[in-house]
Amino acid sequence: MPVFHEVQFPPKIAYGATGGPEFNTTISTTFAGFEQRNVNWQKARGRWDVSTGIKNKADMDAVIAFFRARYGKAYGFRFKDWSDYQGVGQNIGTGDGVETEFQLKKTYVSGGNTYVRDIKKPVNGSVSIYLNSVLQGSGYSIDYTTGIVTFTVAPGSSVAVTADYEFDVPVRFDTDLINVRAEGPAQFVWDAIPIVETRA
Repeated sequence: MPVFHEVQFPPKIAYGATGGPEFNTTISTTFAGFEQRNVNWQKARGRWDVSTGIKNKADMDAVIAFFRARYGKAYGFRFKDWSDYQGVGQNIGTGDGVETEFQLKKTYVSGGNTYVRDIKKPVNGSVSIYLNSVLQGSGYSIDYTTGIVTFTVAPGSSVAVTADYEFDVPVRFDTDLINVRAEGPAQFVWDAIPIVETRA
Protein backbone atom coordinates (compact mmCIF):
# COMPACT_ATOMS: atom_id res chain seq x y z
CA MET A 1 0.00 0.00 0.00
CA PRO A 2 1.56 3.38 -1.00
CA VAL A 3 2.67 5.78 1.72
CA PHE A 4 1.52 8.75 -0.38
CA HIS A 5 -1.97 9.41 -1.66
CA GLU A 6 -2.09 11.51 -4.83
CA VAL A 7 -5.04 13.53 -3.56
CA GLN A 8 -5.17 17.24 -2.80
CA PHE A 9 -6.23 18.65 0.56
CA PRO A 10 -9.38 20.79 -0.01
CA PRO A 11 -7.93 23.99 -1.56
CA LYS A 12 -10.70 26.21 -0.19
CA ILE A 13 -9.69 25.23 3.35
CA ALA A 14 -5.98 25.43 2.50
CA TYR A 15 -6.56 29.06 1.46
CA GLY A 16 -6.99 30.00 5.12
CA ALA A 17 -4.03 27.99 6.44
CA THR A 18 -1.18 29.65 8.32
CA GLY A 19 2.47 28.69 7.96
CA GLY A 20 5.28 28.43 5.44
CA PRO A 21 8.88 27.26 4.97
CA GLU A 22 10.98 26.35 8.01
CA PHE A 23 14.73 25.95 8.33
CA ASN A 24 16.75 24.43 11.15
CA THR A 25 19.65 26.56 12.40
CA THR A 26 21.87 26.09 15.45
CA ILE A 27 23.24 29.29 16.98
CA SER A 28 26.12 29.30 19.46
CA THR A 29 26.73 32.56 21.35
CA THR A 30 30.08 33.36 22.93
CA PHE A 31 30.55 35.19 26.26
CA ALA A 32 31.38 38.28 24.22
CA GLY A 33 28.04 38.09 22.40
CA PHE A 34 29.35 36.95 19.03
CA GLU A 35 27.37 34.28 17.19
CA GLN A 36 28.27 31.24 15.14
CA ARG A 37 25.44 29.88 13.02
CA ASN A 38 25.24 26.36 11.61
CA VAL A 39 22.72 25.57 8.87
CA ASN A 40 21.44 22.09 9.72
CA TRP A 41 19.03 21.84 6.80
CA GLN A 42 20.09 22.80 3.29
CA LYS A 43 16.46 22.61 2.18
CA ALA A 44 13.47 24.22 3.89
CA ARG A 45 10.59 22.12 5.15
CA GLY A 46 7.11 23.64 5.07
CA ARG A 47 4.85 23.56 8.10
CA TRP A 48 1.27 24.78 8.33
CA ASP A 49 -1.78 24.84 10.58
CA VAL A 50 -4.89 24.20 8.49
CA SER A 51 -7.35 24.69 11.36
CA THR A 52 -7.43 28.40 10.52
CA GLY A 53 -9.02 27.55 7.16
CA ILE A 54 -12.09 25.90 8.69
CA LYS A 55 -15.03 28.29 8.42
CA ASN A 56 -18.11 26.12 8.96
CA LYS A 57 -19.43 22.65 9.78
CA ALA A 58 -19.08 21.51 6.16
CA ASP A 59 -15.37 22.40 6.25
CA MET A 60 -14.93 20.50 9.51
CA ASP A 61 -16.68 17.45 8.07
CA ALA A 62 -14.41 17.57 5.02
CA VAL A 63 -11.24 17.77 7.14
CA ILE A 64 -12.31 14.95 9.46
CA ALA A 65 -13.08 12.72 6.46
CA PHE A 66 -9.73 13.63 4.89
CA PHE A 67 -7.91 12.95 8.17
CA ARG A 68 -9.55 9.54 8.60
CA ALA A 69 -8.80 8.56 4.98
CA ARG A 70 -5.10 9.37 5.57
CA TYR A 71 -5.04 7.42 8.87
CA GLY A 72 -3.64 10.45 10.68
CA LYS A 73 0.12 10.68 10.06
CA ALA A 74 0.30 7.47 8.04
CA TYR A 75 -0.19 8.69 4.46
CA GLY A 76 1.05 11.78 2.71
CA PHE A 77 -1.04 13.98 0.44
CA ARG A 78 -0.91 17.07 -1.76
CA PHE A 79 -1.31 20.55 -0.27
CA LYS A 80 -1.72 23.84 -2.13
CA ASP A 81 0.34 26.56 -0.48
CA TRP A 82 -1.52 29.61 -1.76
CA SER A 83 1.44 31.86 -0.94
CA ASP A 84 3.70 29.93 -3.36
CA TYR A 85 2.20 27.55 -5.93
CA GLN A 86 3.40 28.70 -9.36
CA GLY A 87 6.55 28.77 -11.41
CA VAL A 88 6.92 30.93 -14.54
CA GLY A 89 9.84 30.71 -16.95
CA GLN A 90 11.76 28.49 -14.54
CA ASN A 91 15.07 27.07 -15.74
CA ILE A 92 15.10 23.29 -15.30
CA GLY A 93 18.27 22.51 -17.22
CA THR A 94 20.41 22.90 -20.32
CA GLY A 95 20.46 20.39 -23.14
CA ASP A 96 23.57 18.39 -23.97
CA GLY A 97 22.22 16.17 -26.73
CA VAL A 98 22.24 13.15 -24.39
CA GLU A 99 20.14 13.83 -21.27
CA THR A 100 16.41 13.26 -21.72
CA GLU A 101 15.16 13.65 -18.12
CA PHE A 102 14.84 16.97 -16.32
CA GLN A 103 13.50 17.63 -12.81
CA LEU A 104 11.08 20.54 -12.47
CA LYS A 105 12.67 23.22 -10.28
CA LYS A 106 11.96 26.66 -8.92
CA THR A 107 14.71 29.18 -8.27
CA TYR A 108 14.38 31.94 -5.68
CA VAL A 109 16.73 34.92 -6.09
CA SER A 110 17.50 37.58 -3.51
CA GLY A 111 20.47 39.86 -3.92
CA GLY A 112 23.42 37.72 -4.98
CA ASN A 113 22.02 34.52 -3.47
CA THR A 114 19.85 31.82 -5.02
CA TYR A 115 17.87 28.95 -3.59
CA VAL A 116 16.82 26.06 -5.84
CA ARG A 117 13.81 23.92 -4.95
CA ASP A 118 12.85 20.63 -6.60
CA ILE A 119 9.18 20.60 -7.64
CA LYS A 120 7.92 17.02 -7.30
CA LYS A 121 4.13 17.44 -7.29
CA PRO A 122 3.15 19.54 -10.32
CA VAL A 123 -0.57 19.99 -10.91
CA ASN A 124 -1.90 17.80 -13.70
CA GLY A 125 -2.36 19.77 -16.93
CA SER A 126 -0.60 22.90 -15.69
CA VAL A 127 2.90 22.30 -17.11
CA SER A 128 4.20 24.02 -20.25
CA ILE A 129 7.71 23.22 -21.53
CA TYR A 130 9.91 25.52 -23.62
CA LEU A 131 13.15 24.94 -25.54
CA ASN A 132 15.05 28.18 -26.09
CA SER A 133 11.82 30.02 -25.18
CA VAL A 134 9.78 28.15 -27.84
CA LEU A 135 6.70 26.39 -26.46
CA GLN A 136 6.75 22.64 -27.12
CA GLY A 137 3.41 21.07 -27.96
CA SER A 138 4.71 17.50 -27.93
CA GLY A 139 7.87 15.42 -27.71
CA TYR A 140 7.90 15.00 -23.96
CA SER A 141 5.99 13.45 -21.08
CA ILE A 142 5.54 14.57 -17.47
CA ASP A 143 5.41 12.40 -14.39
CA TYR A 144 3.00 14.32 -12.16
CA THR A 145 4.00 12.23 -9.13
CA THR A 146 7.73 13.07 -9.31
CA GLY A 147 7.99 16.26 -11.38
CA ILE A 148 10.31 14.66 -13.94
CA VAL A 149 10.02 15.77 -17.57
CA THR A 150 11.16 13.15 -20.10
CA PHE A 151 11.87 14.06 -23.73
CA THR A 152 11.59 11.52 -26.53
CA VAL A 153 14.65 13.17 -28.11
CA ALA A 154 17.30 14.81 -25.94
CA PRO A 155 17.40 18.62 -26.23
CA GLY A 156 20.43 19.76 -28.22
CA SER A 157 23.64 21.14 -26.81
CA SER A 158 23.22 24.47 -24.93
CA VAL A 159 19.44 24.51 -25.45
CA ALA A 160 17.72 26.18 -22.49
CA VAL A 161 14.94 24.04 -21.02
CA THR A 162 12.36 26.10 -19.10
CA ALA A 163 8.90 25.49 -17.69
CA ASP A 164 5.72 27.15 -16.46
CA TYR A 165 3.63 25.20 -13.97
CA GLU A 166 1.51 25.09 -10.84
CA PHE A 167 2.48 22.75 -8.02
CA ASP A 168 1.40 21.21 -4.74
CA VAL A 169 3.56 20.43 -1.71
CA PRO A 170 3.87 16.81 -0.49
CA VAL A 171 2.78 16.83 3.16
CA ARG A 172 1.33 14.68 5.93
CA PHE A 173 -0.63 15.38 9.08
CA ASP A 174 1.67 15.94 12.05
CA THR A 175 -0.85 14.54 14.51
CA ASP A 176 -2.67 11.24 14.97
CA LEU A 177 -5.37 12.80 17.15
CA ILE A 178 -8.63 14.46 16.13
CA ASN A 179 -9.09 17.05 18.86
CA VAL A 180 -12.48 18.63 18.17
CA ARG A 181 -14.72 20.35 20.69
CA ALA A 182 -18.31 21.56 20.33
CA GLU A 183 -18.95 25.24 20.98
CA GLY A 184 -22.63 25.25 20.11
CA PRO A 185 -25.20 23.73 17.75
CA ALA A 186 -23.35 22.80 14.55
CA GLN A 187 -20.33 24.77 15.82
CA PHE A 188 -17.14 22.75 16.21
CA VAL A 189 -13.54 23.81 16.72
CA TRP A 190 -10.27 21.95 16.16
CA ASP A 191 -7.71 24.33 17.61
CA ALA A 192 -4.62 23.12 15.76
CA ILE A 193 -4.29 20.81 12.77
CA PRO A 194 -0.57 20.69 11.96
CA ILE A 195 0.71 19.44 8.63
CA VAL A 196 4.36 19.15 7.64
CA GLU A 197 6.16 18.82 4.30
CA THR A 198 7.63 15.42 3.53
CA ARG A 199 10.86 14.77 1.67
CA ALA A 200 8.94 13.00 -1.10
